[in-house]
Amino acid sequence: MRKWRRAGVFGVQAVGRARELLQQLTAQAGPDAAGWALEAFRSALDGEPSPQLLPAVRAVLADVGSETVSAALATVHGGGFTWLTEGGAQRLAVLSDSTSSPLPSTDAALPAEEDPSGAYALFLTLSSHRLAELPTRTLPRLLPWIPLGVVDDLIDAQVLRADHEPWQFRSDGRECSYLTARLAPQQVTDEQAAGIQWRERLQRDAFLAGADPQSSPGELYDLLDRVADGQASALKDLEQLLPRDLVLLLRRIQGGALTGTWDGDIVGDRGLWRLIFSLWEPKAAVNPTRSPLHALMALRQAYDLICAGDIQRATSQTAKLAAFDAADPGYLAEALNFQAYLLLLEENLDAAVVALSRIREVHPQAAANLAVIERRRTVPRNDRRPASNPYLDLGLPHASSGWETRYRDLRREFAKDVDTSARLNRAMKSIREAEQQEDWSDFFVLPLSGERFDLPDEVPVSLVPPLAPLERRTAAGSSADLELVRRRAVADLLPSLLSAPRRPDHHHRTLA
Repeated sequence: MRKWRRAGVFGVQAVGRARELLQQLTAQAGPDAAGWALEAFRSALDGEPSPQLLPAVRAVLADVGSETVSAALATVHGGGFTWLTEGGAQRLAVLSDSTSSPLPSTDAALPAEEDPSGAYALFLTLSSHRLAELPTRTLPRLLPWIPLGVVDDLIDAQVLRADHEPWQFRSDGRECSYLTARLAPQQVTDEQAAGIQWRERLQRDAFLAGADPQSSPGELYDLLDRVADGQASALKDLEQLLPRDLVLLLRRIQGGALTGTWDGDIVGDRGLWRLIFSLWEPKAAVNPTRSPLHALMALRQAYDLICAGDIQRATSQTAKLAAFDAADPGYLAEALNFQAYLLLLEENLDAAVVALSRIREVHPQAAANLAVIERRRTVPRNDRRPASNPYLDLGLPHASSGWETRYRDLRREFAKDVDTSARLNRAMKSIREAEQQEDWSDFFVLPLSGERFDLPDEVPVSLVPPLAPLERRTAAGSSADLELVRRRAVADLLPSLLSAPRRPDHHHRTLA
């Protein structure tokens, strides 16, 4: 016992622990272990610990992994060996008994040479739930080795920010992509997003590209897709998933539908037009000069009113269309074609000829419509067939194949309306006659080009939220992660292992 006391080991139990440790180190020593170190172990195991014992322990531990070092130093602490400097022994006590006594503050962090990996400072803050106190100057030492879950803990505690660029310190490519997505989502490439299967980013990219975002019903991009199609019924659910500023934008869109007035940022997003058109029911003629959106609505409104048989409002709307001198030739041709049709219904054939004569060279159908009116002028008034296009009388596009179903539905709806029923029957007879003769040349056709009336098939980019950082995918406060940090901190104490045992104070325990 006296010889072991000179080696810094006190008491029978401590000697037993020291012998077990030396046996383990002898077994774990690699083939390159120095012969003098193994000889020092054998001498101690034979009851003759020499002055070379501690240098031998240090030399062997320097060539093994951190787990072995941590386990060895845990034995040193448990046995009360005076093999460490006072500072090292104090830190080892903190790491070994962290749950039984208050942990020291991290205000005065250890210098890098005493805490080479930063593990001691990290352990203090992690185990005391004071992660926000971790000095940021330790991050470059910590980031290359700490578990990914601890990196997430640092992010959640707002200790680790994008300007620290933690992805630069990690060797695993997927972890680099993951951390970039968590802190700097705008920097993530398409390849990185696919590599970490970042569903939100992939869905967002697909939606903005006009592809299928593959969202489940009720998810953000499913609702945005429905809104893009003009389904106003999705707005209430969509508001629950949008940030506050976009909720306010939605309400501005809905509020503008009451007056037909929107700010330029709304009108400029053509992906919103289908939604706007589903919300907006103009009470008066629309002024097409206000914006491209108003111009399209005015054109469609005139057509819808004609199909609905509301000739008075259709005439008012068409007058505004025809007065839109700055419109492109194709747009103006549609307006004048509408005007000519309304004049035809009034049997004002001369004025209809004048209107169509202006556009006869713009579209072949305009010339064909002009020929219809010219032929009609040669027929006595009482012998003329109904002026209207029978398909339009049924509220259908010209030459629609589903006219019979539409006719039957309308006949049931207006069964008690004598005038409407008579008009529907006239339309039905005209269409059947044309089909039998395979000749539709006496029908005035509008519109000239259906594509001009199509709504934009674009994405409402104004409603797409900014790309949010990726949510953490690791467990918070993992005990396994904390234990790994603790072992690393213990292993970092190896430099504090002395070459000769420290002299114990008079309070040091001695077990007989």
